[in-house]
Amino acid sequence: MNVKSGAQPTTGLAPRPPDLERLRHQLVEFMAARGLRSTEQRRLIVDAFFEQTEHVSVDELLERVKAKDPRIGYATVYRTLKMLVESGIVHEHRFGDGYTRYELTDDDAHHDHLICLECGKITEFEEPQIEALQDRIAARYGFHVESHKHELYGKCSECVARQA
Repeated sequence: MNVKSGAQPTTGLAPRPPDLERLRHQLVEFMAARGLRSTEQRRLIVDAFFEQTEHVSVDELLERVKAKDPRIGYATVYRTLKMLVESGIVHEHRFGDGYTRYELTDDDAHHDHLICLECGKITEFEEPQIEALQDRIAARYGFHVESHKHELYGKCSECVARQA
C-alpha cells in the first residue's frame, strides 16, 4: 500500500509539494542535452507520473498508463522511469519490501519517511530539527552533504491499535 498520511508527528511539518513546473523544465533540458525525443508515449508516462501523489512502482504506473493507452508496455514505462531518475527529478526508493518505488524529488521540498512494516503505509514528514542536527554534525566533521535520506521503520498507529 502506498499512502501519504495526513497524520504528522507533533513537531513535524507536512511535506511541501514539489515545484512541478521547475521539474518539468529540468526534464526538458535534460532530454534536450541528451538528444532524447519527447514521444507521445513518453509524455503520457511522464504526465501520469507527475499526477500521482504516492510512491509508485513500475507496475502501478503501468496500470495507470495502460488505462489511457493500452499499447504502452512495461519496458517503455521502466525506461521512462530510469530516464526520470537519471535526470534527477525522480528518486528510487527501496523500503525493504522487495519493491522499488519512485517519487518526484525536489531539493526545496525535501521530506523523510515513516514506513509501516505491517501494512506498508508510507508517511512523509519534514522535521526542521532533524535537518538542523544533520547540518551541525556534517559541519563538525567538515563533511559536505550532497544528499541524504531518513527512513524510520516500525508500525503505524492504525496497526498498533489493531494489535492492542
